[in-house]
Amino acid sequence: MEVPVISKQELQINEEIRDKELRVVAADGTQLGIMSSADALHLAEEKDLDLVKIAPKATPPVCKIMDYGKYRFEQSKREKEARKNQHTVEVKEIKLSLNIDTHDFNTKLKNAQKFFAHGDKVKVSIRFRGREMGHSEYGYETMKRFSDACADVANIERAPKLEGRQMLMFLAPKPQKQ
Repeated sequence: MEVPVISKQELQINEEIRDKELRVVAADGTQLGIMSSADALHLAEEKDLDLVKIAPKATPPVCKIMDYGKYRFEQSKREKEARKNQHTVEVKEIKLSLNIDTHDFNTKLKNAQKFFAHGDKVKVSIRFRGREMGHSEYGYETMKRFSDACADVANIERAPKLEGRQMLMFLAPKPQKQ
């Protein structure tokens, strides 16, 4: 029989426990003292419950008398709840151009601020075409203006950097204060 896995922790139950002496804890949390594994198993069977080794590294190992099926169910419920409350951070991209006009710039800025409000990171990019490659300083100015406009809600995670024909900058939302 395979040892069941609960939250990546292997627990031995009932006959799988081979230690000579165990520190036994009752279902309500009271200490029952140190006894042999046979006695502890007999005590658990009397109460129609399982003997579960909860601290195998302790000396002597600690076992608890509990309803193992109910314990597994509650554990999986807690894990499911924790997964439900997690938020995965996405990286959204905003493409600017070298000669972007004010209204277009403000529209892209509003979109970025929405992304920050949802807790997402933003990748800002400018693609240089043809002769624009000779004027990368204008790209740095546009990126600087964008990062300054987002300064109240975001931090610069990676400063603007020219990579081939594209300039990239990463912005991350500022941590929320509770």
